[in-house]
Amino acid sequence: MAVTRKPVVEVRRSQRRRRTVSAYRDGERVVVLIPDQFSRAEESEWVDRMLARLAAREGRLARSDAELLARAARLINLYLAEHGAEAAPASVRWVTNQNGRWGSCTPADRTIRISHRIQDMPDWVIDYVLLHELAHLIVPSHNARFWQLVGRYPKTERARGYLEGVAAASGIPLTD
Repeated sequence: MAVTRKPVVEVRRSQRRRRTVSAYRDGERVVVLIPDQFSRAEESEWVDRMLARLAAREGRLARSDAELLARAARLINLYLAEHGAEAAPASVRWVTNQNGRWGSCTPADRTIRISHRIQDMPDWVIDYVLLHELAHLIVPSHNARFWQLVGRYPKTERARGYLEGVAAASGIPLTD
């Protein structure tokens, strides 16, 4: 049984900070930034809350290629079942070299690559990007048949809007 240790926490109080609390990891320690007027009880409560948030975020970031492949299989069963092996990728993996797109697919060798930039996004956005790439295994272009397949995902428009907003806010020029 693995024992998880509570990290070393450094609390920094700020007179300029009024209501917001933030935290980040600095090597092995966690730095929590809080307003100066917080009581010791509020400080303790917020430290625990921010440690939980960091752990949840890091858990999402630790998503593996195996988990991504399992997610792809689930999406195929839900939305592309009639295509069987035609929709099945040879590999699906997270990559760090995609700065102009959320994912990519090479139908010739049936490989799918998903940008690490979406690992921290909601599951329904990751599902949309992955289904988009899976649909390319069936229809390589962005024609009407392709969009009909992608449109089976109930949160398609919502996810597209989310990604467009992230791209606009970040100044990321994306290709479709």
